[in-house]
Amino acid sequence: MISVKKKGDIHIFRLARSLFGRGLYFTAAYWVDGLMIDTGCAHTVGELIPALNGYTIEQVVNTHSHEDHIGGNAAVSQRFGARIKAHPKALPVMASPREKQPLHPYQLIMWGYPRASFGTAVGDTVETSHHRFRVIHTPGHSVDHICLYEPDEGWLFTGDTYIGGRDTSLRADYDIWGILGSLKTLASLDVSLLCTGSGSIREQASGALLEKIRYLEDLADRIHSLHDRGLGYGSMRRELFGREGLVAYVTLGHFSGKHLVRSFVEDRPGA
Repeated sequence: MISVKKKGDIHIFRLARSLFGRGLYFTAAYWVDGLMIDTGCAHTVGELIPALNGYTIEQVVNTHSHEDHIGGNAAVSQRFGARIKAHPKALPVMASPREKQPLHPYQLIMWGYPRASFGTAVGDTVETSHHRFRVIHTPGHSVDHICLYEPDEGWLFTGDTYIGGRDTSLRADYDIWGILGSLKTLASLDVSLLCTGSGSIREQASGALLEKIRYLEDLADRIHSLHDRGLGYGSMRRELFGREGLVAYVTLGHFSGKHLVRSFVEDRPGA
């Protein structure tokens, strides 16, 4: 499933594997001025490449190496001759995804294994014919995560560093304090348009980032108060969120409220 929209000079490709006519989980690829930011998952390559007919793609920059963001790399590079760039820690995963990043059953169903793709380390900036993007390292969601910021336009491509809503679960290998620190870095920028990894666009960008930061900081305070009272992770999760959400069962516990609580306690700087 694919939908293509435009926001000024930015072309937005929202991508998802479909089941009974509905997208399972949307991810996004963006095109602007010959630059492709992320390429979706393996299951959507067959729709992405025809949708790019008529485009010029000189380079691909991946925000991180998760399978739902690098799945079209090989096909886009082969079809358009595009150079691929990413954080240095992403490159080994992209070159050997099956060995470096084994997938859980739910990941195989929704996104699938990407084909191997080969790139070079992104620098401090990414330049196109008309734009110069700052590269900002934003770990937490993954150690190799970056965001792209175009200061003259106020565009911020966040990948999965910013996800809207109020988190009640976390993946086992995420670092919530890293995410919070990265959000604070992004909130210090002068942003007019926030382009997320799911394809949603936020024009009230600064407010959205600050709201997310406030929520996570408040949640951290509540969790550490409960921890000081001696509650275990499961008890804290029930106190804060009630029963585990559906995502915990679909992912066989890979995403869960318990992991969110645990990361707030164990990954806290100085813990």
